[in-house]
Amino acid sequence: MQRSGLAIAVLLVTILLVACVPAPASQPDTTISPVSAAPAGAAETGTPSFQVTVLPAPRPKGTLTLEEALVQRRSVREFSTAQLTPAELGQLLWAAQGVTSPHGFRTAPSAGALYPLEVYAVTREGAYRYEPQAHRLILHLRGDLRAALYEAALRQDPVLNASAVIVIAAVYARTAQKYGEERSPRYVHLEAGHAAQNVLLQAVALDLGAVPIGAFSDEQVRQVLELPSDQQPLYLIAVGHPV
Repeated sequence: MQRSGLAIAVLLVTILLVACVPAPASQPDTTISPVSAAPAGAAETGTPSFQVTVLPAPRPKGTLTLEEALVQRRSVREFSTAQLTPAELGQLLWAAQGVTSPHGFRTAPSAGALYPLEVYAVTREGAYRYEPQAHRLILHLRGDLRAALYEAALRQDPVLNASAVIVIAAVYARTAQKYGEERSPRYVHLEAGHAAQNVLLQAVALDLGAVPIGAFSDEQVRQVLELPSDQQPLYLIAVGHPV
């Protein structure tokens, strides 16, 4: 009887201990919450936000070979109204500056691994800054800025009609700290070309169209995107679904 009573007591204590253990914390939600667009015709510039959008993990392997992408790459200037999916946009941004090494090395070579480039994505929801280390977007400006960017780009239709415009900007000081003021611009510009070509080839691999654009007013682009004073826009890449 004593043993039976002892067993029952142990069982009750065990049940109480299990009931007191807290449930495991739920995993963070990494689904994308779309940003609410500003009212039609009104871009809410001047109101930076810290809203973060975690992008789907980039795919390290696709269905198209590099050689096939090189053969098929052509500038596409006409797009349908279909929008890029978060996975497509994330893959394009990863191609430009994604981290591909535990040491922090990226998809595009960088002189001294100093990484002077800043990459933005301008969509109908707003302008986002790409954060390579976490593969995520940081909301920079809310609202559709493509029409204003179109004006800054000498009214080139692809900028207005693209699902997204990828903007490559540079902070020259990051490279100049090692290579000096005279030589660093060359290295930065070479790096911007590497990143842009990565985006163009990735667009082909995703069955998208893209066109690189270099004709624009630097100052107007800076004003439209409210870029920090140390960032200089170098490249616009209009991307979308071909018609």
